[in-house]
Amino acid sequence: MSTTNRRKFIATAVTVAAGTVVVSAMPTLIKPTTMTNRYPVVHHALFWLKNPDSKEDRDKLVAGVKSLGKIETIKELHVGVVASTEKRDVVDNSWAVSEVMFFADLAGQATYQTHPIHQQFIKDHSHLWEKVVVYDAVDA
Repeated sequence: MSTTNRRKFIATAVTVAAGTVVVSAMPTLIKPTTMTNRYPVVHHALFWLKNPDSKEDRDKLVAGVKSLGKIETIKELHVGVVASTEKRDVVDNSWAVSEVMFFADLAGQATYQTHPIHQQFIKDHSHLWEKVVVYDAVDA
């Protein structure tokens, strides 16, 4: 085999090998277009504080919401405050504290509503909020 042919052969082999590596790695590089939710029931509550400028009240409410995570039927709990994102007409940032809970089923969500920890949270923290809006959803 001549030197030129050997170089072409090596270059072709390297290109094919590199292509194989890239293609075999692609499934881990591509994000799926749909996500399967392990917990199909979502409970999202937004709280508006009576004293919206009080960091102390906000922090007390955040701690209270986090304490709800002890309820066994809550599979995941995310507690948040307003993010400093781009101001757009479709963005409502008038609230102070957000809770997003995930449940395995509607029975678990119903148990949460009447659970003593939830009832105690309402008793201990309702004086902090002016308004609460709840969005409950199930997978479509």
